[in-house]
Amino acid sequence: MPFLLIKNLPRYECLIEAAKLFPDLDPSATEVFLHLLHAGDEASHVVETHLAEHGISQGRFMVLMLLLNNLSDCPHPRTPAALADLSRVTRATMTGLIDTLERDGLVKREPDRDDRRMMSVTLTVKGRALLEKILPRHFQRMAELMQRLTETERKTLVQLLTKITHQATTLSPSPSSLAIPA
Repeated sequence: MPFLLIKNLPRYECLIEAAKLFPDLDPSATEVFLHLLHAGDEASHVVETHLAEHGISQGRFMVLMLLLNNLSDCPHPRTPAALADLSRVTRATMTGLIDTLERDGLVKREPDRDDRRMMSVTLTVKGRALLEKILPRHFQRMAELMQRLTETERKTLVQLLTKITHQATTLSPSPSSLAIPA
């Protein structure tokens, strides 16, 4: 689902006019923010369209990618809780994703080797085969999406997005800071 639910972004002049009604509105910051969301929506749509051709959602794809041994720094196999933490979704959401992936034979749950009270999730041969089918075109689409940017522009964009990400984490309270003191 898109984050920005408008088709056309407002012109800068309209943002200046809106700032007269809402003095806290910074037209420049708002313009950048709206463009950021719009670009993210469009990039996400490119990915969603490709994944839909293979009958898989972005959420399910993300879980498969987290389970792919050579693309992650976490040990394998993984618990549903660890997968939820890595992907920033609730444990209930992760359980639903794993349930459908398991139903389709793309992952399997089994008792953890180190702690038999825990369940681990691993990629099946069918799951790995699906990724091997999807990933070449997926990576091509990413490259196509970024092809208009020079290498220098790409590095600059990463630096700028990193600054925005850092600022967002300072503005969002951590779960522990929301806890009520005892």
